[in-house]
Amino acid sequence: MCLICGWIYDEAAGLPDEGIAPGTRWADVPMNWACPECGARKDDFEMVKI
Repeated sequence: MCLICGWIYDEAAGLPDEGIAPGTRWADVPMNWACPECGARKDDFEMVKI
């Protein structure tokens, strides 16, 4: 979950429009990736249990 805007990355869905295939684990998302909602970096995300 993005600590800036609250957007949640869903590993099952991925982000195909950004080149991240469905099923891509969070650990495998590139470090230079940015939140699609607010532009925050991966470092500004925290793992949450859904």
